[in-house]
Amino acid sequence: MLDLKELVRPNILKLSPYSSARDDFKGDASIWLDANENPFGELNRYPDPYQCELKKVLAEYNGVDTTQLFIGNGSDEVIDLLFRLFVKPGTDKALTFSPTYGMYRVSADINDAELIEVPLDQKFQIDLTATIPYLDDFNLKLIFICSPNNPTGNLLRNSDIEMLLNRFKGIVVIDEAYIDFADVPSWNQRLKEYDNLIVTQTFSKARGLAAARLGIAFSNSEIISLLNKIKPPYNVSTLNQAAGLRSMKNQRDFELQIKQIKSERSRLIKELKLLSMVKRIFPSHTNFLLIEIENATEIYLQLTRRGIVVRDRSKLIPNALRISIGTENENTLLLNELKKISQ
Repeated sequence: MLDLKELVRPNILKLSPYSSARDDFKGDASIWLDANENPFGELNRYPDPYQCELKKVLAEYNGVDTTQLFIGNGSDEVIDLLFRLFVKPGTDKALTFSPTYGMYRVSADINDAELIEVPLDQKFQIDLTATIPYLDDFNLKLIFICSPNNPTGNLLRNSDIEMLLNRFKGIVVIDEAYIDFADVPSWNQRLKEYDNLIVTQTFSKARGLAAARLGIAFSNSEIISLLNKIKPPYNVSTLNQAAGLRSMKNQRDFELQIKQIKSERSRLIKELKLLSMVKRIFPSHTNFLLIEIENATEIYLQLTRRGIVVRDRSKLIPNALRISIGTENENTLLLNELKKISQ
């Protein structure tokens, strides 16, 4: 059984959270004179601090309770709050598997925490032999697992993740930013099995709301209550909550866009294989492709001169470009330019 008191920073356990005006009153009213708001305008009132309407829809969609949901100002806020919650600056550590999403490193550095980076193996899977020696470190509090992984695009093996969840006495965070493209169940369906599991997702990718900054964390209600304790009082705007609600209520467009992105992903793979300069296309369960290509940095620069921007990942993976799946027209223009460069 997880003992959160052994993992949560002592100052957080003692913390008296800020109590907003909307915390003090629950119910309906017609006159609001409690929060020093301007009485005029359309956006003059503070947003719902706990995003209750959006959480209700999300909980129903995912088959969880609203108390198992946290909504942040993007997944980056969720990641940062997890460091603040569990990692004592200058003392505690986190671990992840590289190459992976760069914000784990940034958040660790901001919070003065050591981040252990265990390289993925040649198939971009977790190297358990290299990882296990770290698990008994008392100061290791968080493990971040990005699956499907960015920038490699692949799912990490369930059996390896299960081993870590069972073996590690700290918190395991599975970042599922790309889960909607993967055709596998979310780990949020297994919260009852693991009290040390946190699953993060986002509205930025599959739901096309990158500008709205909506991140989600799923976990047990005790961890979620602690995240609510340390978050800023009004961390998600009314406009962004409304955008999330519109997306959740428009499943038809969501599913259609997923289908189109997957179709274009298949087309890109087929067409890129025909280019001699493309040496390898890594398996993808995401809305992007990682490709090994001759002179990747030079190809990247040539594409930018033609007004097409992809991501050069050569510093992480030799001669690698990461290409987001665009519209049919955008992908066709990319392929046409690559064909010109290859001639």
